[in-house]
Amino acid sequence: MSSTQGNGEHWKSLESVGISRKELAMAEALQMEYDALSRLRHDKEESRAKQNTDPSLISWDEPVLDFYGKPTGRRTDLKLLRGLSGSDPTLNYNSLSPQEGPPNHSTSQGPQPGPDPWPKGSLSGDYLYIFDGSDGGPALSTGPGDTDDSCKKLSPPPLPPRVSIWDTPPLPPRKGSPSSSKISQPNDINTFSLVESPPDKLLGHRILEEEELPGGGGQGRLLGSVDYDGINDAITRLNLKSTYDAEMLRDATRSWKEGRGPLDFGKDTSGKPVARSKTMPPQVPPRTYASRYANRKNATPGKNRRISAAPVGSRPHTVANGHELFEVSEERDEEVAAFCHMLDILRSGSDIQDYSLTGYVWSAVTPSPEHLGDEVNLKVTVLCDSLREPLTFTCNCSSTVDLLIYQTLCYTHDDLRNIDVGDFVLKPCGLEEFLQNKHALGSHEYIQYCRKFDVDIRLQLMEQKAVRSDLARTANDDQSPSTLNYLVHLQERPVKQTISRQALSLLFDTYHNEVDAFLLADGDFLLKADRVVQSVKAICNALAAVETPEITSALNQLPPCPSRMQPKIQKDPSVLALRENREKVVEALTAAILDLVELYCNTFNADFQTAVPGSRKHDLVQEACHFSGALAFTVYATHRIPITWATSYEDFYLSCALSHGGKELCSPLQTRRAHFSKYLFHLIIWDQQICFPVQVNRLPRETLLCATLYALPIPPPGSSSEANKQRRVPEALGWVTTPLFNFRQVLTCGRKLLGLWPATQESPSARWSAPNFHQPDSVILQIDFPTSAFDIKFTSPPGDEFSPRYEFGSLREEDQRKLKGIMQKESLYWLTDADKKRLWEKRYYCHSEWTHMNHQDALGLLHATFPDQEVRRMAVQWIGSLSDAELLDYLPQLVQALKYECYLDSPLVRFLLKRAVSDLRVTHYFFWLLKDGLKDSQFSIRYQYLLAALLCCCGKGLREEFNRQCWLVNSLAKLAQQVREAAPSARQGILRTGLEEVKQFFTLNGSCRLPLSPSLLVKGIVPRDCSYFNSNAVPLKLAFQNVDPLGENIRVIFKCGDDLRQDMLTLQMIRIMSKIWVQEGLDMRMVIFRCFSTGRGRGMVEMIPNAETLRKIQVEHGVTGSFKDRPLADWLQKHNPGEDEYEKAVENFIYSCAGCCVATYVLGICDRHNDNIMLKTTGHMFHIDFGRFLGHAQMFGNIKRDRAPFVFTSDMAYVINGGDKPSSRFHDFVDLCCQAYNLIRKHTHLFLNLLGLMLSCGIPELSDLEDLKYVYDALRPQDTEANATTYFTRLIESSLGSVATKLNFFIHNLAQMKFTGSDDRLTLSFAPRTHTLKSSGRISDVFLCRHEKIFHPNKGYIYVVKVIRENAHEATYIQRTFEEFQELHNKLRLLFPSSLLPSFPSRFVIGRSRGEAVAERRREELNGYIWHLIHAAPEVAECDLVYTFFHPLSRDEKAAGTSPAPKSSDGTWARPVGKVGGEVKLSISYKNNKLFIMVMHIRGLQLLQDGNDPDPYVKIYLLPDPQKTTKRKTKVARKTCNPTYNEMLVYDGIPKGDLQQRELQLSVLSEQGFWENVLLGEVHIRLRELDLAQEKTGWFALGSRSHGTL
Repeated sequence: MSSTQGNGEHWKSLESVGISRKELAMAEALQMEYDALSRLRHDKEESRAKQNTDPSLISWDEPVLDFYGKPTGRRTDLKLLRGLSGSDPTLNYNSLSPQEGPPNHSTSQGPQPGPDPWPKGSLSGDYLYIFDGSDGGPALSTGPGDTDDSCKKLSPPPLPPRVSIWDTPPLPPRKGSPSSSKISQPNDINTFSLVESPPDKLLGHRILEEEELPGGGGQGRLLGSVDYDGINDAITRLNLKSTYDAEMLRDATRSWKEGRGPLDFGKDTSGKPVARSKTMPPQVPPRTYASRYANRKNATPGKNRRISAAPVGSRPHTVANGHELFEVSEERDEEVAAFCHMLDILRSGSDIQDYSLTGYVWSAVTPSPEHLGDEVNLKVTVLCDSLREPLTFTCNCSSTVDLLIYQTLCYTHDDLRNIDVGDFVLKPCGLEEFLQNKHALGSHEYIQYCRKFDVDIRLQLMEQKAVRSDLARTANDDQSPSTLNYLVHLQERPVKQTISRQALSLLFDTYHNEVDAFLLADGDFLLKADRVVQSVKAICNALAAVETPEITSALNQLPPCPSRMQPKIQKDPSVLALRENREKVVEALTAAILDLVELYCNTFNADFQTAVPGSRKHDLVQEACHFSGALAFTVYATHRIPITWATSYEDFYLSCALSHGGKELCSPLQTRRAHFSKYLFHLIIWDQQICFPVQVNRLPRETLLCATLYALPIPPPGSSSEANKQRRVPEALGWVTTPLFNFRQVLTCGRKLLGLWPATQESPSARWSAPNFHQPDSVILQIDFPTSAFDIKFTSPPGDEFSPRYEFGSLREEDQRKLKGIMQKESLYWLTDADKKRLWEKRYYCHSEWTHMNHQDALGLLHATFPDQEVRRMAVQWIGSLSDAELLDYLPQLVQALKYECYLDSPLVRFLLKRAVSDLRVTHYFFWLLKDGLKDSQFSIRYQYLLAALLCCCGKGLREEFNRQCWLVNSLAKLAQQVREAAPSARQGILRTGLEEVKQFFTLNGSCRLPLSPSLLVKGIVPRDCSYFNSNAVPLKLAFQNVDPLGENIRVIFKCGDDLRQDMLTLQMIRIMSKIWVQEGLDMRMVIFRCFSTGRGRGMVEMIPNAETLRKIQVEHGVTGSFKDRPLADWLQKHNPGEDEYEKAVENFIYSCAGCCVATYVLGICDRHNDNIMLKTTGHMFHIDFGRFLGHAQMFGNIKRDRAPFVFTSDMAYVINGGDKPSSRFHDFVDLCCQAYNLIRKHTHLFLNLLGLMLSCGIPELSDLEDLKYVYDALRPQDTEANATTYFTRLIESSLGSVATKLNFFIHNLAQMKFTGSDDRLTLSFAPRTHTLKSSGRISDVFLCRHEKIFHPNKGYIYVVKVIRENAHEATYIQRTFEEFQELHNKLRLLFPSSLLPSFPSRFVIGRSRGEAVAERRREELNGYIWHLIHAAPEVAECDLVYTFFHPLSRDEKAAGTSPAPKSSDGTWARPVGKVGGEVKLSISYKNNKLFIMVMHIRGLQLLQDGNDPDPYVKIYLLPDPQKTTKRKTKVARKTCNPTYNEMLVYDGIPKGDLQQRELQLSVLSEQGFWENVLLGEVHIRLRELDLAQEKTGWFALGSRSHGTL
């Protein structure tokens, strides 16, 4: 044999995949030992005569292999035992007739073939061939020529051809030897062509046949023991590493593109047999099974041919990137093949006129009444390359985009006759998206964002031909075949625990060698049998450690040996002395192993197979509706049991149940209780039939079989009394669900292996779940379903057109009323069991009453409780009207709903793929949601195929873009993890180093879109603007360079270590709430930022500019700033110095604060501290970091950290009221909250549907119906609007009065002090920016001139300071309060020691601290303080804090040294003290003989005679009332002139006629304790003047004795 290079090059490559030299050498030595013995026997028996051929052991004429047939003569085909070639990915049965034989070969450089060495006659030509699974059938033809039949004596099989199973590239032909592709009869190898190939299914296989090589030598035996565990471990590691190592995969793909190895399908292997080098793995053994379907006519008897399969050829169509390398299962897995066929149809159905438009990211559109109004004008700036200056337009929100384009073109083109507006688009500056030409400007979310935050609308006019087209699909993309496995293989997912055909072949080599030795042995059968058992154990261990009953039965025919203890069976070893008995045992054992391989391939979706796809399909079909037999099956055993269970549990049993939509169809059945058994492995054997009392024709199509494994814990030592045994509770160890009908609606039959999920994981019987084959140690349940000669197929019931129809009016009025009430319920959640029963009983009467569901209600039909395929199909049909923007709002739930589909293909899958193909924004988010779903182990297989289908449909350009995004995310995740794990002192250096790698990514790729949005296109990282946060997760703060030069840098936060799926879900709910409010005409001005999980424990968050946390704002007033009222107001005043700016900021604050209160309460958002709430300089408040929601509060021991219903503190009320006393603006705030709350309540069913669909997503705080009940209870859908208004008003009062919130803030301030760096720059809370000596000029002198009284925002005194600077012509005057002087001193103390600072006046005074005497005294003290401060040491006197303090603010410039006029906090309702006055807001309605009076607000009440605020309450009488029986009162509001009540006062049993004679007397009084209550105002309302058919709401003036008018 020719030799190959033995320089050890293979060692390095194999060590890289985890195979050590020791392990590989062990496997090599075993094969070489066998080879040496083979050559020895060949040489010794070379001169023996050939014998006549006996009939074959196996008849291939029957459709089922008869492995147990008795041989007809002594002469037997021993090569039956050499079954499976590992050179090809599939295993197919084929046969050659005894007349077939290989052709005679020409001379070769190797030894010439000698006579057949077998002793008695020619062996049968029965062979087993191995074919690639991408084929539909065999690829075999006969070669010409006959060979000599003679055989001398029994000898071991000859040497096989030397083909590396590690797929090393074939060696080039020797010099002068033509390639195998041009030789019809090469030396030692024949190339066969296909005989019967199904069209479009088969590849041309090269079947390599090698004639036997003559050899000599005497009898020998295999020496030494074999370390099967070591070999198996090496094989397993080789399989897993070589199959799924990413680097090897990339190398393979690269080699494929270059037309070379590792599997070079484009070239034929050399015709020469290749000798094994010293470093090559064991070779493929001889193969002796014949093709079952091949032509037998030309076979030559007596010649044993060794056959192995070469790598498969390429498919007829050309597919780039190595699709064919992983396309095996698509041709074998019928469901996947059908799914691919559906994809072909779906992709061919798209009628695209211009493919360039498929690469556009269109701006999202959400129409609303406000944004489309003609009265709303927009100022729009349009930039164009042909214009040096931008154009500014003022246009209506309702103007279409193409109109704006036309107006712009009028400026850029003199002649518009040949210009088509449709050839131009408008792109928002800084975003890679485009406005939709036919839609109104105001309907685009980008325009709405600009209006909300008062951002300039800047657009760029572009020609379509100038737009980037890198994401656009092409015609070739749509015409390429729908192949999935290549795309599946490249996904990040858990390692797939299936053995490769190469590794399995190595095990079968060993098995054949041991069987040969066992059959040819003259003695020592026990040792030989033990080695056979060891080889069988190695094969079974590689095949998921499954031992079938057939293997057990066959092994029971062998005597007891160390590898397998058999206490019940003691076989007489002398029986095996007869060769025929050994052959029978080996026949049965080989057949059982082949059956196990077939079972394994079908179960684990391996890349090889043992039968031609479709060869065993049943042609006969029986409808399930005609099959009245009971459902029955046999539970045989559980395999791969953890050894720890043997010491922890006893009495194992299996509970089996049938369910449909989460409801059991009958009572569960249990197996008997069984103990451990130990054969080859530990297993629990029941071998018991389970028969359900349910007929097959009564089973729904979506019926699930749910199996749960239970065991009783072994009691601890010393407690084994009977009482303890009775008290033991069975413990669930694992579970699995499987559908009874497959995707073609055929009832499951045959043997099934099901991997159990650990009992710690969710085990809902409501949904389909793939068996657990991802975990390498999962327990496997074996169930044997009955088999029959025909398929039992489910038939759908007839449609509604065949059902009876009765008139609804023919029902009794009571039934009609009840049915209408049921059908008018807004949600399926409101239906009781009685409602459902009534609907079912009267369904034939309801045809005319049923209407189409809206899409919000239809979402509920996609839940797991509605598995019926027709119901889900209708639900998808109803949600098909969703716009793209609405689809994006609900996309996470729809992706989760894919879990509840029974099969891979479904109407929901088609709907999502079709919409994804038509819109890039949908494609982008669909991709990342599916990618995140890969982490869900129960459904990762389904998400793999769906993600592959999406990538198949979206085109090459988008696939490359997604690849770049994944690359970028992985780089950032690696960097974030390194920074997080590093010591604090080393983090900055690690960050800088890692950012260089990110820069290298952009150097290689140019640009990349961020997962946050396809509109965010970046081309680089800005290291100087990147840093990290000093929180526990240490998230990265990153700045990316925008591709658009007209846009700003894009700032994001990248988190690693936090699960952002809950944040995503919370922000999605808030975004939907905001859209509901806007559509109802109530814009709550919510800040919605992007957040996206890019994998478990990592993700991106958009950074909101110009925003600060409440903690940082509050601590500017000291660590106790959270207890003060003014920090927020002062901070907003600092950033909005103008009066109009400040009023706008306060308005934004009122709206956004109200929205946050409602949203955080409804969603139960907890862990609300002042670092989780942020405030923009424009006044918009928003929440971040939603790690706790649905009421799962953080606990301190047994105390809830979040004690208030939501965060609403006095400093927020201070901003709203404009001071520390309630004002009429607080009424507006309360009304906004209640209005927003009631609008969300109308959509309770929508939020329950959306959250219900997320129950399976794996978020710990959203896992069961109790979590949904929290939202239901928070929304109170059963309440009226008035009751809900009262309820939420009480919540506002409770939150405002909670001290716990401020205490929580304070504790958080203390906790966060450790994170504050020493280099943090100290600033003054009232100064918007820092000033220095260099920028302001040196101060020569300061003097405190006077103090002045102020009334706004609070009464007190302010001090006027004269500041003189060098080289300044005039002195400047500044105004500072005593508290601001004190803040300056406190922050100077943080920078300098007290010895360098002058002493500060005492804050504490006896008496009134705001009195003029105190102000005068402090003026003198402060004057001395600032003089000494200016003349202190230079580092103190010239520091930035001092110069910032004495720099004029905007308020100083306005005051200009004059005294401000006194101003009341609410001058609108100011009246002379001592007079009654004010207004009261009432809501009056009449319904069902009840008069409802809601007292809402009072404004403008006057102070009491002593100047104090009153304690008002409202008292009502319904006159005439001589007995005073109609008195109703509200609660008392404390110390306010503008109280809020929102209390409902009800008069019951008032006939409508009596109302015309009644008069409502309302009095407002101030409670005075022991003194008589003081009347503050009164109003009389004549009810006959009000139209009470509708609710009346309005303000009524309060007087002494006046009649009120609305």
